[in-house]
Amino acid sequence: MKKVAVIGLGNIAVRHRRNLRQLFPDVILYAMSSRGRTPSEDVSDSDIVVSNIDELIIANVELVIIASPAPFHAEQAIRFIKVGIPTLIEKPVTADVKDATLLNRVIHATQTPVAVSYCLRYLPSAIKVKMLLEEEYLGKLHNVFINVGQYLPEWRPNKDYRESVSVSKKLGGGALLELSHELDYAQWLLGDCIVEHAILRSSEELGLEVEDIADVTLCSDEGVIVNIHMDFIQRSTQRHCSLIGSKGRLDWDLITNSVTFFGALGSEVIYSEPTWDKNEMYLSVIKDFIGMAKGHHNKCIEVDTAIKIVKLVEEIKINSEKQPE
Repeated sequence: MKKVAVIGLGNIAVRHRRNLRQLFPDVILYAMSSRGRTPSEDVSDSDIVVSNIDELIIANVELVIIASPAPFHAEQAIRFIKVGIPTLIEKPVTADVKDATLLNRVIHATQTPVAVSYCLRYLPSAIKVKMLLEEEYLGKLHNVFINVGQYLPEWRPNKDYRESVSVSKKLGGGALLELSHELDYAQWLLGDCIVEHAILRSSEELGLEVEDIADVTLCSDEGVIVNIHMDFIQRSTQRHCSLIGSKGRLDWDLITNSVTFFGALGSEVIYSEPTWDKNEMYLSVIKDFIGMAKGHHNKCIEVDTAIKIVKLVEEIKINSEKQPE
């Protein structure tokens, strides 16, 4: 790679730029704000700051990462896709199904390589859980319980949470889209799910215009019941999944990167690597996408798959509106 670009100036954009420099020390790296923001100290002196997409197209960048707020993804990505520039889009692929459908139509018309960054699929413990389910290690699976939560004011200590994308309805904020990794890996592990029940709440603690607590019940095609809790209010960060089957239970802790089995003979730690550098997930996403762009075998999440998450979010919101006040 000789020329690459990252759209966006937030935390994830900073990570992507840093990782691109790690992978390609001599790369010419372009940075662009998605909302006309003035670049901060997070932009390296060696980065070339541009003000619009035309400059990047004229520069013939070889790859672009869209790390802007979700409502901007489709409009920005389509510009690059139409001229054949491989485009990696941060999750969620878009903020609504309409934009996702338009984006997918352009992808299929141009055949430009495009993928969506749901990086948790590259976590070693996630890969282990996936393998165990494929091997029917738990026997017949009955229930899955997912819990993810982190106190929003502590997400980005250098920024007032009330000014973040996470709390802005027009910028695609709210627990469902911000924490959609859980919806993605649930369907990755279990297959397509339908919404059975949903309650979305905006607590008084944070005073947001978007949901900061989401409780959702899904059902897989195989009849597995999935209970998902997401929130912005837990003071002790949680990211955990329990899977209950006829042969026992798997407890998967995404923070400690571990998997423990509880069966008839007691408990067994099947996988544990708490010191594994989680930045490797993000590096793997980029390396895998470059392989995709070159026509190599890959595990990239294509837009066809990522659209299912946006549809699921919309179904959850519609279902929740039916709940009593």
